[in-house]
Amino acid sequence: MGAAISIDYITHHYPKQTDPTLQDIELTVSPGETIALIGQSGCGKSTLLHMLAGLLIPSEGAVRINGHQVIKPSPRWNMMFQKPSLYPWMTVRRNASLGLIFQGRQEGMNKRVDALLETVGLAEKAEVNVQSLSGGQQQRVALARSLATDPELLLLDEPFSALDAFTKTELQDEVVRLSRDRGITVVFVTHDIEEAVAMADRVVVMGSNPGTLQHQLKVDLPHPRDRTSPGFTELKAELMEFFGATRHPASRPEPTDDTSSSAEAPEADDPAASGSAPARRAIRAA
Repeated sequence: MGAAISIDYITHHYPKQTDPTLQDIELTVSPGETIALIGQSGCGKSTLLHMLAGLLIPSEGAVRINGHQVIKPSPRWNMMFQKPSLYPWMTVRRNASLGLIFQGRQEGMNKRVDALLETVGLAEKAEVNVQSLSGGQQQRVALARSLATDPELLLLDEPFSALDAFTKTELQDEVVRLSRDRGITVVFVTHDIEEAVAMADRVVVMGSNPGTLQHQLKVDLPHPRDRTSPGFTELKAELMEFFGATRHPASRPEPTDDTSSSAEAPEADDPAASGSAPARRAIRAA
């Protein structure tokens, strides 16, 4: 079963820092839920993810997983970074087995790992050294390694950002499928709005200076998600508006006998300018 997460009023200062990186962060995540953290660079997304992993302790507040305060890393949750961090002189099977080896769980290890390599499409590469693999294949090895220990929580820090578009899409769908099949809770950081809509059950938009939780958007679309569907496109546009990406100046009416040429059209940032604009209406937390 996936992990239940409670982030309880976290504020964090780095040493010699006057202003906080994160301030009053409060969020709950249900078991098996997939959450995307999205926001501008420097808003503290990765800092928050490191706190969930137990790699960083907040200055104030606490992270609790299944009711227990997180004060250090645990084998019950795994983190994938932008780089797969594999040992290039080892085979695919050996790299995928490392988590189990470090935990002393070697009984039946090869059978478990081989089944995962089959799942991620690398069964035929089991005895190949990872340095000969493509970037996408190496991330598949890292994914198999993360799943081999049966984690309750998978934390992803932009693990697909360096991949080509086709490989990225394929792996996004693969992570969603595998985590849903296993009931794993997933929290991932991304700058990619399409990735957020494609993978997440809920998207959390962070503000910056300091990092705060600004909006939450529930993504109620079936998996696997059709990225060309109207619903998908609408949700992408809704998220983009949080960052001002789709705002356009309002057009001015042509002067007529009844309209003064000095009349002002509503400004684009005026809430009355577009009553249906998603970025201007309250988003209820899921």
